[in-house]
Amino acid sequence: MTCDTLNPMPGAAAFRRPADQVMQLPRLGVSHPTRLSFLRQMLRRLQSEAWVFDRPVWQIDARGVGRATYRAVGRERSYTLVAFAHDLPADQRSDRVIATAWDATFALYDGTPTQDDLDRLAANVPLQEAGRISPRELTLSRANRSVRLFDHVIDKLALGQQPDAALLEQTGYLMRTTAVYGSGKFGAADRCTVATRPELAAPFQAEMLTVWFIRAFSVDLVEHLAQMRGGGVAVRLNPELRRGLGVGNSTGLGMAPFLIRHPILLNNWIMAREEALARVRALPIACNDSQTAFAQALSEARGNAAHWQSGHPLQVTRLAGLRADLSAIADHLAQEPDVLSAPHPWDRLWRWGQEHLQTEGQEALLALLLEPQGALVDGLGDCMQADEDAGFAVQGAMSLADLHAILVKHYGWAQAFDFTDPAVSARFWYVSEEKHEPRLGQRQTEEGAAREEPLDIARQAQALAADLCGACVETVAEFALLYPQHRMMIRRAQISARHPYAEIQANLLAEDMLPIDLLRSKLAFFGASRFDPRSDRWVRISLFQGAPFPDEMVGAALNPSGQHHYG
Repeated sequence: MTCDTLNPMPGAAAFRRPADQVMQLPRLGVSHPTRLSFLRQMLRRLQSEAWVFDRPVWQIDARGVGRATYRAVGRERSYTLVAFAHDLPADQRSDRVIATAWDATFALYDGTPTQDDLDRLAANVPLQEAGRISPRELTLSRANRSVRLFDHVIDKLALGQQPDAALLEQTGYLMRTTAVYGSGKFGAADRCTVATRPELAAPFQAEMLTVWFIRAFSVDLVEHLAQMRGGGVAVRLNPELRRGLGVGNSTGLGMAPFLIRHPILLNNWIMAREEALARVRALPIACNDSQTAFAQALSEARGNAAHWQSGHPLQVTRLAGLRADLSAIADHLAQEPDVLSAPHPWDRLWRWGQEHLQTEGQEALLALLLEPQGALVDGLGDCMQADEDAGFAVQGAMSLADLHAILVKHYGWAQAFDFTDPAVSARFWYVSEEKHEPRLGQRQTEEGAAREEPLDIARQAQALAADLCGACVETVAEFALLYPQHRMMIRRAQISARHPYAEIQANLLAEDMLPIDLLRSKLAFFGASRFDPRSDRWVRISLFQGAPFPDEMVGAALNPSGQHHYG
């Protein structure tokens, strides 16, 4: 399918938000999942193409140790999650990236594995980074039990009873992943080998399929252990309670630099979402069906916000504001019943929201506006991948005057920072030698700044602008020979000239910068819900809460947006 942004909806461009509003880190840090989120794209495709699902292998003993496979079979290809369940002592259970043992480990196999493949994977997958997988595998993952809830569910089902619904609601998952690796890591298939497959073309589709199958495995495992303990008395989990369970995830700083290192990809994600919002705002009328669907989405969003809990002070404040804003939207529609009957009703509602809602409420409203408009916006999912090699070469023939104009237009925000102020350059990003994961250091008190990663885009833009002013050459090629340290920033500037949403307009070195804002902005595109920071550097979320399970896909109602409460 041709990318819809190549043929945008007439008149929609006038409603598109500018980058200097959208790309502010505090706004990105309150992003909400939408129907364009990657997990929803995957589920829509699996259902529309009538994929078939089965569990060819289940070799799990009464202790919960063994292997299982979950397979998705399409018209042309199949994919199999190979799961290994382990008997993990409590003192070895850790969500930290330095952990060396887990309750379960997984690999997503390209096709249907043979017995030899299963034996090879059994020797490597439980070792994770210490093992090696092959290009026949697309992902490598691991997960730990949410022990208290996991054991509670087993205990109750074994006695023929259902678990406490409030306890399930409070936690929201039986297992949480601590890593889902793909795109060539540890020997897995490179992204380029699968990017042309329609079912994997959108970003992170193999990873989403992996997590979706892990969710099914987590429920199957507790039901199996309950049956092993309770025999004929044991029962299965109530379907409604099961639907409310997702997969937890613990995510730290390792995810944050991704958005900086992939500017074209980031642009395409944001551009698709902003084009979707612009299309909805440009609609001249709101049909009855879309009004009804919006009201339902708003009701579910209010329910989700009411059940969304966090102990982090910042998120507690944000949640209070979100609940108030969602109530304000409902009150506004009740008090002004003609709002959605007026010309350009969705734009009227959006402009009201910009005036009356906090930033988080505005981003929640964005997701709500997209919800009833699948026919109008879902095709934009085809625009969210990126050929980043196309932006790699520096355009040496560009004049310095044109490069300077790009900096003025797209990086004026970077000139506001005074990097001689210790608070402005307080931090530095580096990669740990032990785990090869991104970390943040304190410049004034910690060693390692000599190995700083180049994520200081604002500082680099300032330095480039300063050297441009004193250059006595005419082209970028000549300038780059004299100042090779600016090649990366020159490339980014040229990319930004063609991709307006490529750059997060923030100083990532500042003392008051919140890394969790970077994490949430990316996780929202995944489709994550129940965002719960545990510090300013790591967060827990849930994926696939409310989504159908593989055995429910035929005729299932697909509406697993993190906006909504199920259960």
